[in-house]
Amino acid sequence: MKAPFLIGRILFGGFFLYNGINHLKKAKEMAPYAKSKGVPAAEVAVRLSAVPLIVGGASLLLGVKPKLGSLAILGFLAGVSPIMHDFWRNENPEERMKNMVDFMKNTALAGGALALMGVDEPWQASVPVNEFTIGQLKPGQPRLARKLRKLGRKIAA
Repeated sequence: MKAPFLIGRILFGGFFLYNGINHLKKAKEMAPYAKSKGVPAAEVAVRLSAVPLIVGGASLLLGVKPKLGSLAILGFLAGVSPIMHDFWRNENPEERMKNMVDFMKNTALAGGALALMGVDEPWQASVPVNEFTIGQLKPGQPRLARKLRKLGRKIAA
């Protein structure tokens, strides 16, 4: 195991885990900004946005199903960035610059999550988990579930 990969994984996953927890703790403070961007039920949306952050961050931090964790982070970034950091709509140059910087940061974070999807599993120095308890298809499961799992592996590969 290369130390830089482990340290980077801890920093990257920890960043999203920390921000997900903050979305829960500071939902009331974050809701007015989300509302100003046209997000309906802004406080609920902020709280719900914590789910992919916490799941994805913990997944990468612990090395448990990291491709799914990366996918959760990608989904969050792809869904939130164009709404919350829509710099192309800002007329104020300072606001435009701030939103453009935030949008580009999220783009870079999405690139990092996408790159991690290319790392073969299982990751070294991961929390040991019984493969049969997380995401393992059993012989009696429907064919559609098997096809979706196969498709997910192709996308993530």
